Amino acid sequence: MRKSFLFTSESVSEGHPDKVADQISDSIVDLFLSKDPYARVACETLTTTQRVVLAGEIRCKGVYENGEWAPGALDEIEQTVRATVKRIGYQQDGFHWETFTFENNLHGQSAEIAQGVDAKDNKDEGAGDQGIMFGYASDETEDLMPATLDYSHKILERMAADRHAGIVDFLEPDAKSQVTLAYENEKPVRATALVVSTQHAPGYYFHEGQGDADKYQTLYDYVVGVMHDVLPEGFITAETKIYVNPTGRFEIGGPDGDAGLTGRKIIVDTYGGASPHGGGAFSGKDPTKVDRSAAYISRYMAKNIVAAGLARRCTIQLSYAIGIAEPLSLYVDTHGTGTVGDDRIEAALPQLVRLTPRGIREHLGLNKPIYQKSAAYGHFGRKPEGDLFPWEKTDLAEKLKAALA
Repeated sequence: MRKSFLFTSESVSEGHPDKVADQISDSIVDLFLSKDPYARVACETLTTTQRVVLAGEIRCKGVYENGEWAPGALDEIEQTVRATVKRIGYQQDGFHWETFTFENNLHGQSAEIAQGVDAKDNKDEGAGDQGIMFGYASDETEDLMPATLDYSHKILERMAADRHAGIVDFLEPDAKSQVTLAYENEKPVRATALVVSTQHAPGYYFHEGQGDADKYQTLYDYVVGVMHDVLPEGFITAETKIYVNPTGRFEIGGPDGDAGLTGRKIIVDTYGGASPHGGGAFSGKDPTKVDRSAAYISRYMAKNIVAAGLARRCTIQLSYAIGIAEPLSLYVDTHGTGTVGDDRIEAALPQLVRLTPRGIREHLGLNKPIYQKSAAYGHFGRKPEGDLFPWEKTDLAEKLKAALA
């Protein structure tokens, strides 16, 4: 591991077209889990100018059974989608929550997938797919997340909160951020570059002599103020390069500016490039899908290892085969920062957490409608509250310390 370097992560706001798609897909997951905690959902969303399209496979008591929709189910799905877009804040000519064209192409789950995943005849539930999943934690921040991603998320979260609260009237929902930090002795010490591109109300730009310089200055000063509020004191210096809407005008945004698809922001969702990624997206999937649940338990284990003081950084990999309950492999790497051997941690974890799909769901309490909140500003590094973000709890730390004493 290099001691001194530059590293960059980006985030996107809840109004980014791909994030709109993610939130819609997870709103469907939550809707179905609220009806049936054992629902099967694989919902993909496409957003574009004045259009939302759903596709995927489902099974849910009281909603879709034996190839038939329950009375009122289709209307409830559409209203859930429209309410999600309304909450984000889209009331524009090119994308309006009340008037966009909606198309529902959800259909029943494949019987061939179901036969490999369902529990029966003393056989535990198998993994919903093959694949590899990673979890990561670092002591760079209080959230035990990479600092570059943590600050990127929090800049946009703050801007969205101010927009929803009416504190600023010139912000629109679509935005992106990027944070580059200098690391010395493996610790972040200052920002070398900060970028925010935000959709704005008409006229709040100034580029090549076009637009309104005063309005742009208002937007610029506000964004820079948010940057100063989010980053630690002293991180922003006279040498920090700051870019706010560097292309100039950004009035056409969201699905009207660019099509959105579920699952295209997987690095934003996880660790901002600081950790490997297995490739699978989370949003739109019920917790039998190990793409989602195994990534959550991997984060949980990695975070608890760091929280227990057993390492300053930790990466965990799990792998599964479709229809098989037990993981095929468990890999722990503390990147030379561990206080005990990585092999000892590998041996201890399965004694504390059952890593089958059912074991993961029961340990974390995942068969609940808790997912839409995770679909913007990162699935990790969030505060566990009630049933939300249970994979962020550190209740395994003391057990790990005792097992490895």
